[in-house]
Amino acid sequence: MRADATNGAELAHNAEQVRYFEHDAKPRMVPRPSRYLERHLNELLAFGGFTTDDRLLEIGAGMGRYTIPLLQRGYRVEACDLSEVLLSRLREYARPRPVTVHQVDAASPPQHLHGQFDGVIGLFMLHHVHDVEHCLAGAARMLKPGGRVAFLEPNAFNPLFYLQMAITPGMTWAGDGGVARMRVSVLHRALAGAGFVDISHTRFGFLPPMIVDRPLGPTLERALERVPIWRPLLPFQVVRGRLA
Repeated sequence: MRADATNGAELAHNAEQVRYFEHDAKPRMVPRPSRYLERHLNELLAFGGFTTDDRLLEIGAGMGRYTIPLLQRGYRVEACDLSEVLLSRLREYARPRPVTVHQVDAASPPQHLHGQFDGVIGLFMLHHVHDVEHCLAGAARMLKPGGRVAFLEPNAFNPLFYLQMAITPGMTWAGDGGVARMRVSVLHRALAGAGFVDISHTRFGFLPPMIVDRPLGPTLERALERVPIWRPLLPFQVVRGRLA
């Protein structure tokens, strides 16, 4: 009975998330060139140790805001999402580049995806899932032996994310409130529970995109990041692990 209730809650949560992302246009999800977004990818790829030789799966890929830059860089990346609507938009934005997409729940991947990937990545998607450990266990099933995961998430202790939710049209607590669970202690515990080892994290970021996208923005941001007093509050964190 408890398992059925848990599965029912997860299915209901997934359906609500699909409605949240399909119902209103979300301009922040549209793929576009940006130093700000490039920094996200650079940090995740470097900390995760991924190369263009790896076969990668991006879960929660949405409309391809990060998938398409990865393809442009020559990475062998495939996209996974719950929403066929978002994946259709991803294919449109990716043209003329072909992209392999999978409309599946990463927490319960189909058999044909088991053991297929060198790496599973996600950018700002774990805070949208119902059960982080369940999602990570699904990711583990899709990895080859010794495969790696890396996820970029907001820092739950940075207050600006909650301000953003309050003032940004289309953002809601129901849709994005999972940010409050994105504490490294929670993420490390979930990774360990899903069978990962060599778990670690790093934090980065400081300035909003309108500053980072200006010529001197990245240099200024890196200087500010080095100030020890606010390193625990830096807005972005990447967590990684290796399949035991």
